[in-house]
Amino acid sequence: MSSRVPVLLSSSSVFPEPTAAAFEMAATVGYDGIEVMVWTDRVSQDAGALKGLAEHYDVPVLSVHAPCLLVTQRVWSPDPWERLNRAAQLAESLGAPTVVVHPPFSWQRDYAKNFVPGLAKMQAKHPDITFAIENMFPVKMAGRWFVPYTPGWDPTEVGFDAYTLDLSHCAAARIDSLAMADKMGAGLRHVHLGDGTGEARDEHLVPGRGSQPCAEVLRTLAARGFTGSVAVEVSTRKAPSRAAREADLRESLAFARRHLAPAQSAAPATTSA
Repeated sequence: MSSRVPVLLSSSSVFPEPTAAAFEMAATVGYDGIEVMVWTDRVSQDAGALKGLAEHYDVPVLSVHAPCLLVTQRVWSPDPWERLNRAAQLAESLGAPTVVVHPPFSWQRDYAKNFVPGLAKMQAKHPDITFAIENMFPVKMAGRWFVPYTPGWDPTEVGFDAYTLDLSHCAAARIDSLAMADKMGAGLRHVHLGDGTGEARDEHLVPGRGSQPCAEVLRTLAARGFTGSVAVEVSTRKAPSRAAREADLRESLAFARRHLAPAQSAAPATTSA
């Protein structure tokens, strides 16, 4: 791998192309692996299909994003615990060490009420998987802000063993991602690399095109003792062509590798007589 920290391509970054296209793109551009976003695309739910793609393109699946979005509330099952269990099983079958999880939606009352003890039970059931809880953001509707998550969008307020730091979500929440990384502390296990301008929405810009300190966050990971992976999660759905999409993903990978690269010791200067 080109860097000490593996850089993954989230399959969501090629949307509206399907999951299979993410493997082709990752191999073409040179990513270290894939984060599979489990959604309504059947391939994203199928361990056999994903194994075949990983082998064909020689690109491993190194993280799985559990189906936590509004559009995935019935993927596998309407029961959020069953969805999370299936995501962990998928990760285990693919050899992926990380499952990304969102905090419960406010209307998932039973799930939210039992989320902390339930997650502990899930961890005991899948001891080789890291369940990394992702920071989210408040939403603005009709001129008012509200939080669609319980107990909130910031998982550090509850406290979990492992977190996913999403920089685009930090932008949407109008907070500094370096500060959020500090709050996550030793629990920071996974990063979703994107950017944002502070708009009241999740922008998922190519890193460096927004106002978040993306470069600084990446440069601090080694000092934080980070041993996880960084997944590029950017929106290319408005790309005018596949070539433009590929260019955005190349730029994102180059940005990540440039700022993750360990500092090189300067070679001693030599002078000629």
